[in-house]
Amino acid sequence: MRESSSLIRPVILCGGSGTRLWPASRESMPKQFARLVEAEQSTFQATARRVAEPGLFARPTVIAAAESRFIVAEQLVQAGLSADIILEPQGRDSAAAVAVAALHSARTDPKAVVLIMAADHVIGDADAFRRAVAAAAEGARAGYTMTLGIEPTRPATDYGYIRRGSALSEAEGGAGGACAVERFVEKPDAAGAERLIGEGALWNSGYFLFRADVMIAELEAFVPDVLAGARAALQAATTDLDFVRLDADAFGQVPKISIDYAVMERTARAGVLPVSFAWSDVGTWDAVWGVLERDAQGNALRGRVELIGTRNSLVHSEGEGLTTVVGLEDVVVVTTPDAVLVASKAQSGRVKDLVSVLREKAHPEADAHRRMYRPWGWYQRIDIGERFQVKRIMVTPGGRLSLQKHFHRAEHWVVVKGTAEVTVDERVVLVHENEAVYLPIGSMHRLTNPGKIPLELIEVQVGSYTGEDDIIRVEDIYGR
Repeated sequence: MRESSSLIRPVILCGGSGTRLWPASRESMPKQFARLVEAEQSTFQATARRVAEPGLFARPTVIAAAESRFIVAEQLVQAGLSADIILEPQGRDSAAAVAVAALHSARTDPKAVVLIMAADHVIGDADAFRRAVAAAAEGARAGYTMTLGIEPTRPATDYGYIRRGSALSEAEGGAGGACAVERFVEKPDAAGAERLIGEGALWNSGYFLFRADVMIAELEAFVPDVLAGARAALQAATTDLDFVRLDADAFGQVPKISIDYAVMERTARAGVLPVSFAWSDVGTWDAVWGVLERDAQGNALRGRVELIGTRNSLVHSEGEGLTTVVGLEDVVVVTTPDAVLVASKAQSGRVKDLVSVLREKAHPEADAHRRMYRPWGWYQRIDIGERFQVKRIMVTPGGRLSLQKHFHRAEHWVVVKGTAEVTVDERVVLVHENEAVYLPIGSMHRLTNPGKIPLELIEVQVGSYTGEDDIIRVEDIYGR
């Protein structure tokens, strides 16, 4: 087993909203947390499990948007894992996140080898990935910033490429076939992709390994303002529950730039290790189709689906509804409880443009799911009218909503599963299955699940206004 000081420190970047995978992926539940590829786990959970190898990896760090903090924490618990969680008050692109990761690791070991990973990639062979990381880490220890270059399987135009240079010596960590990077190439057109593959170029996977002190020096040389802003944000960070919150003012001043432009395309010490395991960043529905199992007609199916005369298509159905497709080929059909997408596979990358149009027209479905996740569980709208709204609410064991009141609505809570501890002004009552409690307008109230099983209830709101902003929080254990 390795000494703890020589363990690789994985850092999982969880930014991005995944709008090209709308309507399953939205800002309220981005693609890295949704179960788009595997029914039992999200790609974030799969990524975290991939580095849960005590003899190779140290405790991971997750860098995520502040709005996703409770989803991150809950999914780690579900996976039986733990991590340091650092929260970005706003997205500043990958260079800022890498700077924070390097500085955070250098606090305990300036020469620590850091592995930067995206939370939304699919890898077919976890053991092969770990072997590749261990091999590339030798180049990182020798002072190179290493990346994993994927052996191309098709002339992809949606990935960047890496031209290989001369082989690294064994002393430079080249025993596993690593090479110096000759040049990074932007996403090419089809002819350019064919030419690059013929020249032996590799796909740019976006995985990076480096010594913390080496990356700090590179950032200081090429983008000192990024490093200075990240250092100030980390030094002024605050601890909130189990989260480290970067200082918003300092982090907001960090220039937006990717680590590729900031460092990788400028440094003379970039190395690449060619790897051949199955890999995808599942950036579009067409890519999701490519990694899923398919039937004899080439269809990839999820959920309640029935097809007739349909080939080479992806049909993804969420919820209890039945999705049916007749006589189509090479299409994507995605149904959720509040939105439906139908697109050709070839044009599925344009879904991002569609989301922009939905935002311009103020469609709430552009960013919010009908089921909204909260630190205590989730709620889902069932029905809404002029003076009422009906929700289904689930509270995890030990979960507690904020102490709050409303100025424009009264609420009725009917417990359908579990037991609720309900505070109404000065009164605290236990409400069991098939029992109800009434919360008058203006009453101070709180809901807690004191039991060992999830609490489920139906909430009926009645009043002149039922919007989420009619909540006055007086006390909240989650710091909202």
